[in-house]
Amino acid sequence: MNLTAAGLIATAISYVLLVTAAVQLVWPWMNRHSVAVALSLPLWVHAFRHIALQIFSAQRFGFAISDQTAAEIAWGDVAGAALALVALWLLNARHSAARIVVWLFVIESAADLLNATLMGIREQAFESAHAVTWLILTFYAPALWTTLALLVWQLVTRRGEKLDIPGRSYS
Repeated sequence: MNLTAAGLIATAISYVLLVTAAVQLVWPWMNRHSVAVALSLPLWVHAFRHIALQIFSAQRFGFAISDQTAAEIAWGDVAGAALALVALWLLNARHSAARIVVWLFVIESAADLLNATLMGIREQAFESAHAVTWLILTFYAPALWTTLALLVWQLVTRRGEKLDIPGRSYS
């Protein structure tokens, strides 16, 4: 099997598993908690996007991707991680600007993830990805898209709710 086919199959399996977990476990859990807590869960997945800096090490050891693409992917993810962290701080404080920052995060992340996906396709990333890079492409990237969808769903369906609702559990 060629490497691109294997990567695409692994990615598809990751999406099936992640969406199944989101629908069966995460979605119901989010609905039982305040908006602030519900938004925090998927943001934590994005807070670790600094791991994209690994792309520079991967290039050194054979990941055949241009310097420009590597820089765009890495720094776009670092920006996303920083926005996720700011959003988490604001949500924890139940600050009125939290929703706006989460929306900014969603816009930046959607643009960044789409850009990284298109650049990866253009540069045939699966052909030279291995080890951690392959796991990022086949598991972490789908997890980022899935949790981004969960954020949008929460923001849209619970737009009229206060961040903190008395009587809702926080654990």
